[in-house]
Amino acid sequence: MKHYFHGGIHPADGTDKLLSNQKPIYIYMPKIIEVSMKQSPGSVCEAIVKAGDKVSRGDLIGVPKSFGGANIHAGISGTVIDVTTHPDSFDKDVEIIVIKSDEINDNNNAINSLRNYEEGIVDLSDYSRDDIIAKMRDGGLTGLGGAGFPTHIKYETKKPIEYILINAAECEPYLTCDHMLMKEHGYAIVNGVLLFVKAASAKKAIICLEDNKEDAFTALESIISDKGLPIEIKILPTRYPQGGERQLVEAVLHMEVPAGQLPAKIGVLINNIGTAKALADIVLGDEPLISRVITVTGNVKVPLNYLVPIGTRYSELIELSGGYTATKSRVISGGPMTGSILQIGGSHGDLSGSVIKISSGLLVLEDTPKEESPCIRCGECERVCPAGLAPFKIDFAAIDDDIKLCDKLYATECISCGCCSYVCPAKRELAYRITEAKTEIYKLRWESDD
Repeated sequence: MKHYFHGGIHPADGTDKLLSNQKPIYIYMPKIIEVSMKQSPGSVCEAIVKAGDKVSRGDLIGVPKSFGGANIHAGISGTVIDVTTHPDSFDKDVEIIVIKSDEINDNNNAINSLRNYEEGIVDLSDYSRDDIIAKMRDGGLTGLGGAGFPTHIKYETKKPIEYILINAAECEPYLTCDHMLMKEHGYAIVNGVLLFVKAASAKKAIICLEDNKEDAFTALESIISDKGLPIEIKILPTRYPQGGERQLVEAVLHMEVPAGQLPAKIGVLINNIGTAKALADIVLGDEPLISRVITVTGNVKVPLNYLVPIGTRYSELIELSGGYTATKSRVISGGPMTGSILQIGGSHGDLSGSVIKISSGLLVLEDTPKEESPCIRCGECERVCPAGLAPFKIDFAAIDDDIKLCDKLYATECISCGCCSYVCPAKRELAYRITEAKTEIYKLRWESDD
């Protein structure tokens, strides 16, 4: 059966991935980490430590202030040397906990590269659904693929769940952190997937990856083959944005998530492959979510994937990768299609920010500004839109500040994938303006609810 979704593009030829997926994951432990109390757009936490406090690796240092927050833990053992603030993209102050490693505790700071549950399938009979969900909550588990929503909330659903889809598509250009996880930590991933199945009382899990990751498929298939596990691996055509939730459901299950609803509405839960590995670490390794793999790639001397504590400074990772090689660099957190710009020009020493739970990549590109020209109404953006929208029409409405018309044109169904901007011959910033319009629509809805 053919696996496809509506629309989509091929923004890269594969050479972008080869920059960073040919070398093993490099484990790095910094001497100082700067842990933000905002680990995703909808997550804000409050620091519960102060300068001078001693912390051990895994200690709770931040607790949620809102529904979308998740516990934050110390990634290294040491001393809190400062609790400062830094404005976020909305100019709201966010607390930053700065921890310096104590040399006496250096052995405690080591990241274990291999543990027992990474060497075989673990018996999960002693773990109940409630046990697993509680550990998700206490361990600060969030989605590692982008949105960073607390995983335990997703699994507290009362809706019957039939399928768990494990998103291993990693369709965004340049990023290879998930690919490398599958190659090097297959058993931990499989054990994490089995924990998801048990937590949801699901029929089975389907690991979904694109056909440009044959080595990852081979690694995982060798683990689950002939073991009677409720896990299936589905190979999908390489096409962006294959990893979008609705696109994955459409391609794999040939079902449609109703507009304005979540996949749970049709009996499906979706988790990133890295989140499965993190769940195994929490439940089976008794280690909260304190580290992750991040791809540092593009115009740097040594593109590589790093396993680092949450809070590792971006500037330090660029330094490890040999610095910028671009004449004028544009630094992006995430991938080139959906990532956010951190810096344009300047040196890597001036780069601010640190690794958070949703930091999948740190991408350096040559900065090439572009100028918009008038829309020629070619309809190409409409053809490739995976959400089935007419981006050029929403763009016109957004420019006219007609937010109600944007709403009527279903702007809130936009997944901000950037396909429309990518194919636009007039180089119009369609995705940006539609995303801004979507934010304004939600603001109006919240105000009307008040």
